[in-house]
Amino acid sequence: MTEADKNFIDTCKEILEHGYSSEGTHVRTRWEDGTEANYISIVGVSNKYDVSKEFPMITLRNNSKTVYKAIDEILWIWQKKSNNVKDLNSHIWDQWIDENGTIGKAYGYQLGKKYQFKTKEGIKEMDQVDYVLYLLKNDPSSRRIMTNLFNHEELKDMRLEPCAYGTQWLVKEGKLHLILNQRSQDMLTANGWNLMQYAALQYMFAKVSGLEVGTLTHNIGDCHIYDRHVPLVKKLIEEAKPMDVCPKLVINNNTKDFYSFKVEDFEIQGYDYQKEVKIGKIPVAE
Repeated sequence: MTEADKNFIDTCKEILEHGYSSEGTHVRTRWEDGTEANYISIVGVSNKYDVSKEFPMITLRNNSKTVYKAIDEILWIWQKKSNNVKDLNSHIWDQWIDENGTIGKAYGYQLGKKYQFKTKEGIKEMDQVDYVLYLLKNDPSSRRIMTNLFNHEELKDMRLEPCAYGTQWLVKEGKLHLILNQRSQDMLTANGWNLMQYAALQYMFAKVSGLEVGTLTHNIGDCHIYDRHVPLVKKLIEEAKPMDVCPKLVINNNTKDFYSFKVEDFEIQGYDYQKEVKIGKIPVAE
């Protein structure tokens, strides 16, 4: 099994055995039929992955095509800095579209906002993405290479408040390490997705900055399994078998320009999945 599998299984077992129930708390989330989407959760999860040794992909489910959709979304947010759903090649945001075809002032919109930043050359105006790229190349020893999407002033204008809301980038001995902070995570539908896309982003930033990839630390505030997902998660855990796989991410583009990467540039090697374990279509809470 991959490190992603092991962390997924361990975290899910912890939730199933010791999680808090949301029953009776009047949750916001609903199933498609209108009933409350209750869940069990644990507080404060931190998992670390050595991305230099293994690209973090879960084999319990088939992610051979999902990984490219996840990378497409991270490019939509971080490269295109878009909140317009027509700029995305999947339909994962369709349920949150507003009358203008956007998700409001969320995600890519926040990364595209320009600020006045202090640099060694004086004050420069740029957005958060360009500031990270600037520091990685010009001040890699900085412990202030961070981004934040949770803009309280504009939360009211977002169709959905950011789940993965903050990053910190640290360079140690030529390796780029990433800390991803997430306020809330649906383990079954989002855990593997977020891991793959932010690890891919880490690879991109390292490549254009002349660095190697290091570790990815994933911190989750509220980590949960929805009630209708419980039997599906149990099936995955109970029927999973050891697999000798070590996924690798290859980027077939030697560019030093972050904005020239395309989904077609990415290739996953050495990946396989548990073909015998089938859980069918996963219901999604809104």
